[in-house]
Amino acid sequence: MEAIGLLVMLEARSGKEADAEAFLKSAQPLAQDEKATLKWYAIKLGPGKFGIFDTFANEAGRTTHLTGEIAKALTARANELFAVHRRFKSGGPCKHNPKGLNARFLRFVRD
Repeated sequence: MEAIGLLVMLEARSGKEADAEAFLKSAQPLAQDEKATLKWYAIKLGPGKFGIFDTFANEAGRTTHLTGEIAKALTARANELFAVHRRFKSGGPCKHNPKGLNARFLRFVRD
């Protein structure tokens, strides 16, 4: 059952929009290989604006994801591909976010 979600908002550097989109598309197979990642979505929000939303059953799954191959690849290319990131109000700060990314985690509320 999905108990925790992670939302990362990204804005591509000028001239790097296509590279940023291609990078996010290339991450999907990595997400599918992560057993603790229940769902993983890369979202194009507008010109040069992207989001990643993923879900986990527990904190351990989220932590595993944040130290996995996608996080390593994103950290390695973050400064090249992504500029300053939009901030948003929901959720609390994610203490394990890759350098330079605006990451928040959300806890799902169930009836």
